[in-house]
Amino acid sequence: MKPDVSIAIVGAGIGGLTAALALHRAGFDVDVYEQARTVSEVGAGINVSPNASCVLHGLGLADDLAELGVQSLAWHQRRWEDGRTLVRAPLADGVVEAFGFPQYQMHRADLLATLLGALPPERVHVGHRLVGLEDFGDRVEARFEGVDPVSADVLVGADGIHSTVRELVFGPQDANFTGCVAYRGLIPSKRLADLELEVTAQVWMGPGKHFVHYYVQAARLVNFVAIVEQDSWTRESWTDKGDVAAALAEYEGWHPQVQTIIGSVDETFIWALFDRAPLERWSVGRVTLLGDACHPMLPFMAQGAAQAIEDGATLASCLQTGQDIPEALRLYEELRLPRASKIQGLSAQNKIRFHLPDGPEQEERDAMMASGSTDWSLRAVAWIYGHDASDIDSMRAGV
Repeated sequence: MKPDVSIAIVGAGIGGLTAALALHRAGFDVDVYEQARTVSEVGAGINVSPNASCVLHGLGLADDLAELGVQSLAWHQRRWEDGRTLVRAPLADGVVEAFGFPQYQMHRADLLATLLGALPPERVHVGHRLVGLEDFGDRVEARFEGVDPVSADVLVGADGIHSTVRELVFGPQDANFTGCVAYRGLIPSKRLADLELEVTAQVWMGPGKHFVHYYVQAARLVNFVAIVEQDSWTRESWTDKGDVAAALAEYEGWHPQVQTIIGSVDETFIWALFDRAPLERWSVGRVTLLGDACHPMLPFMAQGAAQAIEDGATLASCLQTGQDIPEALRLYEELRLPRASKIQGLSAQNKIRFHLPDGPEQEERDAMMASGSTDWSLRAVAWIYGHDASDIDSMRAGV
């Protein structure tokens, strides 16, 4: 037990709460500070791949995930116009057999609520907007707007792509608009009963856009994300209302299943996809970063939240090594930064591959997918899915 080591986590998202729960279970004195007045999440789906469910099961959340998550039978990638199968990679039992843990599709709010419910409520402090911090060498002081400052042995910035912690430590760096916007929506499954949708995660790939749909909330809802290339974007909100008619127009000529799903939603939201170049460092002294604060990535490998969850697990393991705190944070960065940066880069590359116009390059891509040599075959993603982020000895040994 390490009750004498205090840790302040700025940001109560999925990564921050995972880190808090891992550290709390290890006996650290950990508190989470969230600038919003409530801890909540937008209505969108999330993939919890085996490398993430491994961590969450280890934190005692297996029953919650099984109750609220959906174990899809396969990743089913299809052609935009005729629905032809490009890749059908088995999930469900096949993933458990291969990697030891399930793959879940979930509502983001369900996962956030599960993590929040596993923490003692007095450990989460809302209404704390960070405005400054100072590392004194033996402690870090965080200053929040309108409330007393907080002193801790470690400060972790888990405050997202527009991270205040990152800016205070490393200076300002604008996020890059990636040229993609996403419409998202949730539809009661009963409304789509005539489609007889399989319990699969389906990815439809076409010129300049793609479309993803899968079940969430124990299959009561169908979540969709429609990602479209666009030249510019001026807003940075996850909750801008989208126009269903505009989304339908974007997918004119696509397979009827895609059009039916979009046309069945009551309301859709639209947001822009931003990223940043990988950072060279995450840690300085007693301060470090995790999740989107240090490696925001496009959702084209479904690994954004999973990598934040991995960060939390590895951070907790590193702080349990008995090293002095700056050295433990350097170890965390050494173990995590190359992996997260690689996945971040591959996710960006998939934007090009997913959106190829019909023609020779698209035909070559389809042939490669059929051969099982792409990142969506289980053989190709074993290095991602089979990773145990809590096992720092194996990571150090390069296993």
